[in-house]
Amino acid sequence: MANDQTPPPIQVHDTLARGVHPLALREEGKVSVYCCGPTTYDVAHVGHARAAVAFDLLVRVLRHRGLQVTYVRNVTDVDDKILNRAKESGEEPTALSARMAQLYDDDMAAIGCEKPTHEPRVSQTIPEIIDVIDRLVKNDAAYVVPGSEGSGGDVYFRVRAFPGYGKLSGRNVDEMRSGARIEVDERKEDPLDFALWKGCAPGEWGWDSPWGRGRPGWHIECSAMSAKFLGHGFDIHAGGMDLIFPHHENEIAQSEAAFPGQGDFARCWMHNGFVNIDKEKMSKSLGNFVTVRDVLQRNDPEALRLFLLVHHYRGPIGFDVDKLDDGRVVFPGIDEAERKIDYLYTTIARLDGMTVAIGPGDLPKAYADALSQVQAARHEALASLADDLGAANAVAALYRVAATLNEMLDLHVRKKADRPAIARVIGAAQHALREIADVLGILRTTPTRYQSRTRAQRLALLGVSEADVEAKVEDRVQARKAKDFARADAIRGELEGMGVELFDGPAGTTWKVKK
Repeated sequence: MANDQTPPPIQVHDTLARGVHPLALREEGKVSVYCCGPTTYDVAHVGHARAAVAFDLLVRVLRHRGLQVTYVRNVTDVDDKILNRAKESGEEPTALSARMAQLYDDDMAAIGCEKPTHEPRVSQTIPEIIDVIDRLVKNDAAYVVPGSEGSGGDVYFRVRAFPGYGKLSGRNVDEMRSGARIEVDERKEDPLDFALWKGCAPGEWGWDSPWGRGRPGWHIECSAMSAKFLGHGFDIHAGGMDLIFPHHENEIAQSEAAFPGQGDFARCWMHNGFVNIDKEKMSKSLGNFVTVRDVLQRNDPEALRLFLLVHHYRGPIGFDVDKLDDGRVVFPGIDEAERKIDYLYTTIARLDGMTVAIGPGDLPKAYADALSQVQAARHEALASLADDLGAANAVAALYRVAATLNEMLDLHVRKKADRPAIARVIGAAQHALREIADVLGILRTTPTRYQSRTRAQRLALLGVSEADVEAKVEDRVQARKAKDFARADAIRGELEGMGVELFDGPAGTTWKVKK
């Protein structure tokens, strides 16, 4: 379908600029994006998935516009949380973090997140991290505290050496010092100073450095990895709202102090909102989390993605968990999203074997109006996505396209004389549906494969085998042939009680498992 309307410029909310602004790029036609990724000590929960989906959507929107995107999402595979979990489990820290990183990648791929251009790991970036810390020490923005009893030394960032500290979060250094409860550390020049390098004892997990054996601090890792792959002043830095302070504030301070006179560390800062359970942020530390794998055991991956998309990425999501009388746990919001995905795949399945066309020429008014509705919905979807990733409006527009498509498919059966005109509208709607879905990252398989995998999953949850259902369906077919309608109705009722819905048609009886 022709691009009938000029798309609006892409604009996003910039935390640093305190508002939504058109995206201004460092280099025309190219976009550099860095996103804070997982700390790999455990499997990902739905809150982690939200961040991944939000910024995967950003990358898809940018690429749909023809922009060349370099997308970097790091893996924090060196952290005290990993070390503590490894001690609890008896697993080597490197093995634990590598295993969890692979599980994270598998989970994000399942929900349609494309692999980043680069996925650096802290453990593979130690030389670059040491180099940035060394720059800070030489620039007098950091200082070394020697170790004791054979341990390596620590390196701290001088917060007061960076006049712009607090510009992202809006915090004032003096107020932070006077109003916060800060643990006193006699080795630090100022209680607000934070660790760039943490010394460790001989034999502990660490790396050699000019200050002795140790491990990098959390904040410096992202400064080094973003600089390695994107340089200073890249276009977009992304992450969760909980990272604004102290993590992202500290990244800015470190990077701009290490490379003075080179301007802003990142040109734009984007942050996604929380997933909440019982009005509290989903978090491992609070113990109120649902893992991605928990969800995918009972719901299709595309349902989880759609559930996350229909909430604006900057707002909170309330995640409901219900427990049924039989003890099963269900996620009502994701169940509703799965029913919507079902509808879209059912719509696409109706196109099987149909020849459609897209072309110029006049159409009868009814079909011209339908075509205009499709074009308007397509434009609205893409315009909404360009306006700070307005995915909810884009999804609503997608469903309007699907509704028009179903209407035209019905008319294609009934009005044979109008089929050439109807086929043109169907072709335009099919194209628009596919285009919008591709940007959203949904409808990634065929209807047959989708129906097969959801059927198998739903039957497994019900404890019912496909063979048992097929046998009952065949018994009902035979009962109907014998005009034993009472028995046929009884079998239908039995199947419905099992969660199986029957459809009688000219080609026979088909069935699906209700969600």
